[in-house]
Amino acid sequence: MLLDHSPRLTEIKARLEAFMDAHIYPNEERYYRESEELGPWKVQPVVEELKPLARAAGLWNLFLPESAHGAGLSNAEYAPLCEVMGRSHLAPEVFNCSAPDTGNMEVLARYGTPEQQKAWLTPLLDGRIRSAFAMTEPAVASSDATNIESHIRRDGDHYVINGHKWFTTGATDPRCKILIFMGKSDPDNADRHRQQSMILVPMDTPGITVLRPLPVFGFYGMPDRASDVRFDNVRVPAANMLLGEGRGFEIAQGRLGPGRIHHCMRLIGLAERVLEKMCRRADERVAFGKPVSEQTVTLERIADARIMIEQARLLTLKAAWMMDTVGNKTARAEIAMIKVAVPNMACKVIDMAIQLFGGAGVTNDYGLGAAYATARLLRIADGPDEVHRNQIGRLELRRHRMARN
Repeated sequence: MLLDHSPRLTEIKARLEAFMDAHIYPNEERYYRESEELGPWKVQPVVEELKPLARAAGLWNLFLPESAHGAGLSNAEYAPLCEVMGRSHLAPEVFNCSAPDTGNMEVLARYGTPEQQKAWLTPLLDGRIRSAFAMTEPAVASSDATNIESHIRRDGDHYVINGHKWFTTGATDPRCKILIFMGKSDPDNADRHRQQSMILVPMDTPGITVLRPLPVFGFYGMPDRASDVRFDNVRVPAANMLLGEGRGFEIAQGRLGPGRIHHCMRLIGLAERVLEKMCRRADERVAFGKPVSEQTVTLERIADARIMIEQARLLTLKAAWMMDTVGNKTARAEIAMIKVAVPNMACKVIDMAIQLFGGAGVTNDYGLGAAYATARLLRIADGPDEVHRNQIGRLELRRHRMARN
């Protein structure tokens, strides 16, 4: 695994960092203020103002490996750029590289028909609309996706959808025009991993009710616009089915692999930013007669943070490299490992920073509250720690058992 950057990647990264310095960091205070004042049902004006600048700078749709629709970067090449964007909650959407749109665009690019791509992928790539993803349900343990109770029932030339979803990322966004819904299309006869399907549902379809936005530790829209949504006899054309009935798990695995790389690299960038704030704060404050930065407990915490970030970055880059070279299936242990390691690392680093900042750390004046909400949510989103640890343990046991035979 080579860690050096190609000349092209080096040039893109330099332009991205320059854009962050010129436009993202100076507007963060405004972004947080607008988020609080406008709430989850409206769009922060600063986001829409910066998007044309990012597009003009050639910093648009940098994801989508192995696709003619993106920048032509591999997962390993996109990872360092994703880390830079992750340094700010404002950045990913400005570059059209934020969840759930990235995952939904990857689904449409990989599995969508030409008609589905024309209707939904093109406007998403252009940034003219946004999208949502509905998988998790409040009534069942959704860490086991076979528990899903929502139904997708064929009725002539249509499917009829019924169910209750929450943590439906993106549904409260007024720009959201399309939603990918996962439900059971054959709950009685198919194998447990072939009962589920995914289908495209336009948000203006009758029967969809967005009940409420869901805050994450009191934050709306940071890190995601999570929502509670009901689907009552929602009818969509049969042509909206993705890939075919019973292919929902297959699509989910194709969607979640790259998405986990993105989440983890963004978290590494966020942890780096928090460590920078921690070091500046330690130099600025004096307690018990000397700078906080000279106190042993602070030095140890800074050292631990640096070690944990470096370890997490190397493991994530290895996972990205393996996805590019041997595929997502072979890299599944590495993908599971980063999904456990990186959010836990970020939680610890941010918690140490909050402790150092004192009372200021539990406010959002320095962005630490929103940072912690982001990291803590990602110990659950895209599969909780426990599920990934179980998978890692099973794969490790299998490897050793095969070696003995």
